Amino acid sequence: MKKIIDDVIKKIPDYKEFLTVEEMDASSKKLAEEYPEIVEIFEMGRTRDDHPLYCLKIGNGSNNGLMFGCPHPNEPIGAMMLEYFTRELAENKELREKLDYTWYIVKSWDADGTRLNENWFKGPFTLYNYARNFFRPAGHQQVDWTFPIDYKELHFHDTIPETKAMMNLIDDIRPKFIYSLHNAGFGGVYWYITRETPEIYDDMRNAANKQGIPLNLGEPEAPYCVAYSPAIYQDLGIQQNYDYLEKYGIENPGEVIKAGTCSSDYAEEVCGAFTLLTELPYFYDKRINDLSPSDITRKEAALKSLEFSEEADEFIKTTLNRTKKHMDKKNPFKLALEAFTDNSESNEATREMVNTNPDFAKMATVAEKFDNLLVAKFYKMLSYGLLVRAHESELKKMKENNEVNPEKEKDLEEAFNTALNRLKELK
Repeated sequence: MKKIIDDVIKKIPDYKEFLTVEEMDASSKKLAEEYPEIVEIFEMGRTRDDHPLYCLKIGNGSNNGLMFGCPHPNEPIGAMMLEYFTRELAENKELREKLDYTWYIVKSWDADGTRLNENWFKGPFTLYNYARNFFRPAGHQQVDWTFPIDYKELHFHDTIPETKAMMNLIDDIRPKFIYSLHNAGFGGVYWYITRETPEIYDDMRNAANKQGIPLNLGEPEAPYCVAYSPAIYQDLGIQQNYDYLEKYGIENPGEVIKAGTCSSDYAEEVCGAFTLLTELPYFYDKRINDLSPSDITRKEAALKSLEFSEEADEFIKTTLNRTKKHMDKKNPFKLALEAFTDNSESNEATREMVNTNPDFAKMATVAEKFDNLLVAKFYKMLSYGLLVRAHESELKKMKENNEVNPEKEKDLEEAFNTALNRLKELK
C-alpha cells in the first residue's frame, strides 16, 4: 500500500494556479463522462445563490468516505488536491481496490463564497494580492459552522442550504471517514482529528516534512484547543468555545456565539465518523516551528497581539459606522466584518485566561512570539481587505446602476481609500 501511495504522490502535478468554481464543475462533469462505469456525478443541493452543488461518487468499496474542499471559500488548496485525487481514483483501479472505499467528493462546498475569492486564484500569490481579494463569510453564514446544535444555553437551528445539503449526504451515506480540507493563511501545517490516534502522528508530520512545509508550533488556532501531539489537535465543535467563554467569565455564552457546530461534530454523532482536518498554509516561515526561547514572555506576546487586534477592530468599526448607511444590508463583506469585529466578550475571556494561566508566564518560544506578533497582523490584513471590498462593491454598484449621489460617492470613496491605505501599511 505504501508504494501505491508514494507513486500517487509523485504524480501530483505542479499546479501554478487554482481552478474557479466553473472550471471545477466542468472538470467533474468531464470525469463522469470519461468513466461512466466508475464515476457518477449528482447534484446534492443548491447554494443560496442557486448554484448547483455537485458531488462525485467514485468506486464501489465496502466503506463510505466523504471528502470536501472549500469549507471556507478562501481555502482552495484542498480543492486542487481533490481535482487530482478524483481523476487518480477513476484511472487507478489498484488504488481503488486497496483503499476499499466508495468515495463521495465535493470539490467546492461553499461555491458562492469561493466565487468571491476568484480574483486571486490565478495569482500573483502575494500577501497583498491575497488580502486585497479575500472573502470569508460571517460565522452564521459559513457552510461548516451552521450545523444545528443544542448545548446548554446555545440553541442554533438557522442552518443554511449548503449545510442542509451536507447533512442530508452524511445522513444518507453514513461515512466511516471524512477528510475536511482546510487552509491556514500564514504559519505552518497542523491537523485536527476526532480522537487520539497516536499510531499516525509521525506519518502525518513526516508527510509535511517531505514537502518542506514546517509544522505550526506557535499558538493554537483557539485557546481552547486540546493538543494530542505537536501540531495535532482534538477536533473542535462549538461546545469547546462555549465552555471556554463560560470558564473565563462570560455569563451567557449562548448569546455571544452566533454560529452552530461543524460537520465533524455532526457526523460523529450521526454515525461515529472519524474526521481528519488539515490546515495547510499558503505562506509559511521557518520561525513557526522554532521552539527556542524568545526575548519576551508568552503573556507579553499574547497581550500585544490582543491589543493590536482590538485597535484594528476599532478602526474597522469606526470606518464602517460612517458609511454603512450607504450599504446594502446584505453586503457580504460588511456582514463578515460586523461578525469578525464583534469580539469584546471573547477578548475579555482571552485576557482573563492569559493573565491567570501559568503557562503564559514562561518565556515565549520564537514560534509563539512569531505567531502572536506577526501572524496575527497577517490575519488583520484580511479584515482590511474585506473593508476595502465592502466599499468597492458599493461604488461598483453605483456605477453599474448609473446612480448619481455625490455625498454617498464621496463617503464611500474616502472610506475605500482609508481602508486601502491601512491595508497597504501591512504589506
